[in-house]
Amino acid sequence: MIIATFNVNSVRAHIQNILDWIDEFSPDVILMQEIKCETDVFPYMEFEDKGYNVKAFGQKSYNGVAILSRFSIEDVTTGLPTFPSDTSARYIEAVIDGHIRIASVYAPNGNPVPSEKFEYKKEWMEHFIEHIKSLMNNDEELIIGGDFNVALTDREIYNPKAFEDDAITQPESREGMKKLFDLGLIDSYRIFNPDNDKAYSYFGYRGGCFQKGYGILLDYFLINEKAKSIITNAGIDTSPRGREKPSDHTPLWIEVKG
Repeated sequence: MIIATFNVNSVRAHIQNILDWIDEFSPDVILMQEIKCETDVFPYMEFEDKGYNVKAFGQKSYNGVAILSRFSIEDVTTGLPTFPSDTSARYIEAVIDGHIRIASVYAPNGNPVPSEKFEYKKEWMEHFIEHIKSLMNNDEELIIGGDFNVALTDREIYNPKAFEDDAITQPESREGMKKLFDLGLIDSYRIFNPDNDKAYSYFGYRGGCFQKGYGILLDYFLINEKAKSIITNAGIDTSPRGREKPSDHTPLWIEVKG
């Protein structure tokens, strides 16, 4: 089973790019972020025609997450249960294939710093951590994929100095990710690629960033110890970023036994 996470930066604007990638890469499960459409206008038919069951949680013009799976999708949760007042569509969780609990996450960007947006980023992360803590008590494989809008260290940025004042590098942002690791979550990409210093999942549209390799790693698959035992490989597929009308992100993927 191949599971991918992909910030598509508007599913309808980049639909052909996404469908072409599916035809070539053939992931079994796709976690999408930034679908940028309301739930009822998500392009279900296009993905159902490719063999996917689809669950989406969207809002007009902004945010939005989805789970697409060639296996069953059950026990769906939309929005963080620990943050009921949040009106942004940033989290969807479900059980796929009857045994893997999976979540698609689009964490707030938080720029500029300081601002109300940065305060919201911190608040959202605290509620997210609280919810994930409750999931860590369950005896099931847990896989959380998405755009966390954090560069864990300067290693994840092509030019750290250029992002010194950005929300993705602030100590509070990185501390939030550290708290997730302290719960027992593991960065699956680094299990299999510990020495890759040019592992990027985001390339801005300006200045030929993709062609020059000017990227940032903002997307992650975080897994619990039980899920670690079934994951056999992980990587980044940069091919969609080089196609026509691409998202500014590119997919991460993991390979799962069984």
